[in-house]
Amino acid sequence: MKNIFKAAILCCCTAFLFLQQGCVKDTCTNTYTYTYFQPVYKTTTEVRANIKSNIPKAVVNPGKIYIKGNFIFLNEVNKGIHIIDNTNPASPKNISFIDIPGNVDIAVKGNIMYADFYTDLVAMDISNPLNISVSKFVNGVFPERFYYGFNVDSTKVIYDWIKKSETVKTDCTGNNPSAWRGGGVLFNTADAGMSAFKSGGSPVGISGSLARFALLNNYLYSVSHDSLRVVNVSSNANPFIVNAVNVGWGIETVFPFKDKLFIGSNTGMFIYSVQNPATPVKLGSFNHVRTCDPVIADDSFAYVTLHSGTRCAGFTNQLDVLNISNIQSPQLIKSYPLTSPRGLSKDGNLLFICDGNDGLKVFDAAN
Repeated sequence: MKNIFKAAILCCCTAFLFLQQGCVKDTCTNTYTYTYFQPVYKTTTEVRANIKSNIPKAVVNPGKIYIKGNFIFLNEVNKGIHIIDNTNPASPKNISFIDIPGNVDIAVKGNIMYADFYTDLVAMDISNPLNISVSKFVNGVFPERFYYGFNVDSTKVIYDWIKKSETVKTDCTGNNPSAWRGGGVLFNTADAGMSAFKSGGSPVGISGSLARFALLNNYLYSVSHDSLRVVNVSSNANPFIVNAVNVGWGIETVFPFKDKLFIGSNTGMFIYSVQNPATPVKLGSFNHVRTCDPVIADDSFAYVTLHSGTRCAGFTNQLDVLNISNIQSPQLIKSYPLTSPRGLSKDGNLLFICDGNDGLKVFDAAN
């Protein structure tokens, strides 16, 4: 009798466990939604052949802006360049678009425009904005802008990204499924990384404080994460690399003024002499807490904006005004609290700062 009773209890326990597991499995209805971007590839030959004047496109995700004479060159982030006729500033006209995948920066010298094409520099003749042609490609000027994606094939370029979403069930342990989806870049819908997918006058145009490369006389200076590359553009249409100088870590922006370069980094501002333009030499620096750091300068002062954020780290948002009369030892004069400064420029005694959601702030910089 005891054996029968034990067997009955064992059967009941086994059935209970089976039902319990079945229940858990049947009610495991938690879901996880991913948004991911699938790369669209084209051959390098095909992409390069299409770097020319094409029909104008609507401005969707504008980046850096460059002014040269009566024309505005407006970057469409990682897509190319809008050309806008600004002859009548009250009614600017979008006249053409240059397809340049991976483009975030622009510079112009004479009738030649220089633009980054992922890792490469492309020089284009813009004499006729409606009929732009490529003069030369220079490979390896921007080595950190790797463009082969997840399929390492040097004959192909990521031309575009297709946004896709997928909702899947989690497993019964509560673990989320793998975040890899066959060569795409993938985010949780709440991931902050999503925001990354939403950088007639003078012969040299005007660039901004967020430029990663800039022109000074017959040279183009480009910064990567840890180095400064020097490109000879004395023959406008035939640029070539002449030097690369290590300048530290976390390098972000470069601003030329007279015979000096002001370089912004995550941890400070560096000043380089280009009296010998092919061989920049460090003159001085000013260190600050770790933040993103655009900088501009004039004869006596440097203006540095610091802003925090996921990529920049830190918690500082402010304007630092530095006295650079002793170029080897810049001195902080005063700091001004800001909300989230992202770029600045100066015209005479007026200092303009783009301060995130607070908009454009204008300072009187006479004193």
